[in-house]
Amino acid sequence: MRLVFSDVSKTFLSFRGPVRAVHGVDLAVGEGEFFVLLGPSGCGKSTVLNLAAGLLKPTSGEILLGERVVASRDRKSFVPPRERNVAMVFQSYALYPHLTVFENIAFPLRIAGEKKGDVEQAVLQAGKMLGIGDILRARPAELSGGQRQRVAIARAIVRKPALFLLDEPLSNLDAGLRASTRGELKQLQRDLGITTLYVTHDQTEAMTLGDRIALLRDGRVVQTGTPEDLYERPETPFAASFIGQTPMNLVSVPVLEEGKDLSLVLGGNKLILPAGPARKVINLGAGTLLFGIRPEHIRIATGISEAPVTGTVEAAENLGRETLLQVRVGDRTLSVLTEDKSIGEGNAVALDIPLEKAHFFKQGRDR
Repeated sequence: MRLVFSDVSKTFLSFRGPVRAVHGVDLAVGEGEFFVLLGPSGCGKSTVLNLAAGLLKPTSGEILLGERVVASRDRKSFVPPRERNVAMVFQSYALYPHLTVFENIAFPLRIAGEKKGDVEQAVLQAGKMLGIGDILRARPAELSGGQRQRVAIARAIVRKPALFLLDEPLSNLDAGLRASTRGELKQLQRDLGITTLYVTHDQTEAMTLGDRIALLRDGRVVQTGTPEDLYERPETPFAASFIGQTPMNLVSVPVLEEGKDLSLVLGGNKLILPAGPARKVINLGAGTLLFGIRPEHIRIATGISEAPVTGTVEAAENLGRETLLQVRVGDRTLSVLTEDKSIGEGNAVALDIPLEKAHFFKQGRDR
């Protein structure tokens, strides 16, 4: 089922006065799409999820499920959660401790008045699909975190919802289990073909799970696109720094125009811009700009005399296969990812910075 948010806002009343949690959100989630809401804590992503579920009413704007308007302040219409055919999985899993796994999964079907035989068949099928068929007689207290998470998902999908809503369901799992469960969840969604809205603050989850991602900040959608769009073509400094295993380097640099050439000055080094980056800079206007380059794109050059940018390593953090270096270049510090384990603090290094992979932003633009 398709989900559409049209200029949706939500304001809460508090002792401090009105708090606007969501500002003019426009989203269109396609049928069968795995769509991720990504952003830091307090950015409004869970509020958007609750609006989709019908747990909250929008202050303004419209929400559509399929062709049906399920919430509109102007039309004075609101469809309650029980009539939306949506299923939600919370961070806490919210299992009934006194019920067995079987009864937890069966609970929404029994409430809906399904026949006993149909309930049993649906639960067994969901248990087999989630790999929990052997623990259906256990109770939640006997289960691991990963098993509880699977039970919560089984309870949600057993209803065959038109819309699947997940609010940080993997955040209580350890790192190894979280990684393996991501793949299982993605495959499950593909097999079921259910339109899915998934909330997370973890950009790795967003990049690996999402067909598309909406990045939120302060209740607003900063950028929407595929994982590749957000990584390769960030539209704002915030998007550039939030997406990526290690934050993008963002430094303020002067841009000089000398004849037909444009160049930037980084740590006293003048770097002439190739045609592609030069066109980006021309569109932004000359002057002082924010220059962005990802740590994984910078390479350690073989000889200091051959490289246009030189610096000194201030810190080296061992990440296993790679080392994260903090390199002082003039009055700036750049993060560099390298597989060279021989480089340590105090070493002089030469940096090869591929300007065709650089990003440029106007100063002060943070949305």
